Amino acid sequence: MSFKPLRIGKYLIKYPIVQGGMGVGISWDQLAGTVSKEGGLGVISSVGTGYYEDKKYTHKLISNRPKDAENFYSKEALCKIFENARKICGDAPLAANILYAMSEYGRVVQDACEAGADIIITGAGLPTNMPEFTEGYPDVALVPIISSAKALKIICKRWQKRYNRLPDAVILEGPKSGGHQGFTYEQCLMEEFALENLVKPVVEEAALWGDIPVIAAGGIWDKSDIEQMIDLGASGVQMGTRFIGTYECDAHATFKKVLLEAKEEDIYLLKSPVGYPARGVHTNLTDLVEKREGPAIRCISNCVAPCKRGVEAREVGFCIADRLSDAYEGNEEFGLFFSGSNGYRLNKIIPVAELMRVLIEGE
Repeated sequence: MSFKPLRIGKYLIKYPIVQGGMGVGISWDQLAGTVSKEGGLGVISSVGTGYYEDKKYTHKLISNRPKDAENFYSKEALCKIFENARKICGDAPLAANILYAMSEYGRVVQDACEAGADIIITGAGLPTNMPEFTEGYPDVALVPIISSAKALKIICKRWQKRYNRLPDAVILEGPKSGGHQGFTYEQCLMEEFALENLVKPVVEEAALWGDIPVIAAGGIWDKSDIEQMIDLGASGVQMGTRFIGTYECDAHATFKKVLLEAKEEDIYLLKSPVGYPARGVHTNLTDLVEKREGPAIRCISNCVAPCKRGVEAREVGFCIADRLSDAYEGNEEFGLFFSGSNGYRLNKIIPVAELMRVLIEGE
């Protein structure tokens, strides 16, 4: 099968492959810029930008961590990340991933528009008011992440009524993805919620609103997976974890090492202060958390609204901002290492160009 380009709003992506947004610092300028350069859609994560370039753009630190959301989600750093990514990919389409659960969602969407994002992708919640933050930027395409046809219907109804617009595409994320899931723990294990069983009803719902492109995500690994999703009616796929196994991925060498050494049984679902199950690698940190012996929880960065300034973090036993940033900085003892269910299949580090070739042409 030869793949058709993927259209999102006014933007045409040469290959129907979206690189998943991965924070803190896993997909920033080097990875996203290179993916866009090589014909996919590079996606910059807006999460934890205060850590970029050793916190160079952070103006207030406590215990060497960005103080409050204005520093954790540094606008200055986000603009610099986009600027540096543009040096790599030129005028190729470039996206920003912005969690709906973050404590300053609207502000960060506006920051991303000003930074030069062509496309905004939002998950971790149902972004029913997403369009109001991109007024004045009519060319910015909006792509919500959903987990069901029902969620798509709700978004389309509200967007059409309130803003007279519809999503430019949607990402349907199944329960095998890395990081936060749009399902309960039990649903993640049920056959009816497997990605291949969700695509058709979502594509059918999308057709009712004018053939909105559906991008399938969660557990996509190789060309045959991409072909399967397109055969089911998807217009493209999103892949996150596999891009960690590239030289250009912004992740610390220790992060890549953790995934390269992970076995299938090491990757599992855990509780998260964000309020959704999250998938990551079993490590020293997760052992400590299970025994309630993890690092102190102080809520320095105020990263996500559902956490209620550390209330949920204390409930589950860890601060997600601090632990993801530890992983970004290479702290294997206390870092939280997110991975999709196939992360154990990573066995070597290759260039993005080679990965894209393998995905398009086959192994």
